[in-house]
Amino acid sequence: MTDQATERSGGRRADEPPAWRVLLGYVRPHRWALLAGALLSLVTGATGLALPLVARSLIENLTADKAISGALLWLTLLVVANAVIGALGAYVLQRTAESVVLTARRSLTSYLLRLRVSAVDASEPGDLLSRATSDTTLLRAMTTQSLIGLGTGGLTLVATLVMMGVVDLVLLGVTAGVIAVAAVVIGVIAPLIHRASKRAQKSVGDMGASLERVLGALRTVKAAGAERREERTVHAAAERSWEASVEAAKWSAIAGNTVGLAMQGAFITVLAVGGARVATGAIEIGTLVAFLLYVFYLMAPLQDVVQAITQYQVGSAAISRMREVWRMPAEPERSDEEPARSPSEEPAALAFEGVRFRYAPDLPLVHHGVDFAVPPRGMTAFVGPSGAGKTTVFSLVERFYDVTDGRVTVDGRDVLEWDLPELRAAIGYVEQDAPVLSGTLRDNLLFGAPVTSEAELAGTLRTARLESLVERLPEGLDTVVGHRGTKLSGGERQRVAIARALLRRPRLLLLDEATSQLDAVNEAALRDTVADISRRTTVLVVAHRLSTVTSADRIVVMEAGRVRAVGTHSELVAANPLYAELAATQFLTEHDAAGPGPAVGVTAEPAS
Repeated sequence: MTDQATERSGGRRADEPPAWRVLLGYVRPHRWALLAGALLSLVTGATGLALPLVARSLIENLTADKAISGALLWLTLLVVANAVIGALGAYVLQRTAESVVLTARRSLTSYLLRLRVSAVDASEPGDLLSRATSDTTLLRAMTTQSLIGLGTGGLTLVATLVMMGVVDLVLLGVTAGVIAVAAVVIGVIAPLIHRASKRAQKSVGDMGASLERVLGALRTVKAAGAERREERTVHAAAERSWEASVEAAKWSAIAGNTVGLAMQGAFITVLAVGGARVATGAIEIGTLVAFLLYVFYLMAPLQDVVQAITQYQVGSAAISRMREVWRMPAEPERSDEEPARSPSEEPAALAFEGVRFRYAPDLPLVHHGVDFAVPPRGMTAFVGPSGAGKTTVFSLVERFYDVTDGRVTVDGRDVLEWDLPELRAAIGYVEQDAPVLSGTLRDNLLFGAPVTSEAELAGTLRTARLESLVERLPEGLDTVVGHRGTKLSGGERQRVAIARALLRRPRLLLLDEATSQLDAVNEAALRDTVADISRRTTVLVVAHRLSTVTSADRIVVMEAGRVRAVGTHSELVAANPLYAELAATQFLTEHDAAGPGPAVGVTAEPAS
């Protein structure tokens, strides 16, 4: 199916279910509550349908000079019952609709958390957030006004027309003709509402993406004096949403007023034709009054049906945007509740065999046949110019991405054959920017190992040299560290990330520029800690300083996505010109590396 054809079908591919089936999937767990609400709505409609008949009886009794107390009592009871049952039905339906929205949000957010990293990299976080929040909210109206409104409104409409036929078939024919004209007009307008609604929702997502981009780098924006420029970008997206929403509102208003116009036309026509029939004696005045009451009563179910159609267009536009998320590649769903720890304590072996990799089919290769092997235990350092593909090695080990060609093996088994939670349970990973999440320091430390003893936590704090930080914070481990750890320094965030990885007791520890923001004293202490850990597990380090490299058991030199050499520091200085140049220009000098001193770092390795 072409993109144009997909757009015409509401953003749905040929192999995908229509929007109403998707909605029914969310409704199914709440079907009994929804059925109860629908039945209450039908009862409300039935009490309303009885009102014109009681009114006709009242008029006939007045004409015949009979008692009207019984008719008045029934009329009062019906009005009260209509109000009470209607309110109860509305509450049940609204509550159920909120439950449907909750089900949709749970489903969509669970899928979002399982998306492949490549899918998230190709998207705007703000737009994805919009799909899980504002788009799912539209399912509320779709449930109450489309699913139930079309059902109860349609049934009430049919029942009303039947009752009108019972009262007078000629007047029914007049009314049906006017309604048919309105139906044709609404059928033309409905697709226009869908397209405008989808554009409005997309613009809301664009606005969210723009705002998230600004707030995520607010210091940079302010330092660059770019507030006004970014403000114009966000406002432009908001204006596009406004324009599309106004267009949708215009067509919805035309549809709604078409119904009003049709009913007014029907009333005038019925009044004229009915008056003539009363004058000729074909019907009684009470019959005309009853029929006119039905014409008035017809307005509510007819509006319900029209509103159901318009809300369906709005809701199906939201579902089409949610479908776009479900089309994104995702990882298998986890079966357990908490992040697992590796069941084995043995260090892991790692190997790359002819690995070729590109981030997208239209992008150049990042790895051009990478080969190296890392035995269990010990520390292996990866060095090379920026863009050599060092960070990509770690991403492939974690299976954030899968190789384009070749194999990555852990313990001799291709990572593609591992159960993904089991593979990641064996790995501790410290990223370049060492992200810290909103919450307390304790929450961040235990993020990957929630079931950790206080003794183990205290030992890891000592290992990562975080004890002084905990003592300094006003509430210790229970201090809230702020959004993205804004209350911590860069070096403190790195130490938190390292401690978080160590608490998982990994068989394979990946440190990507893990000491880049540490001062010389803490860097030296942590280097000794990593050296000690490497005696018990396998450690891979993207090297930042020569002091880290010289203590490594082996060094992998990378350039332009290829492994140029593997060896120890002394071997590579003597035999590899690239490594010798890196050691002389980007790392510390041999003299500085021999003892403590000011650390001269390299720029951070990009995620490539």
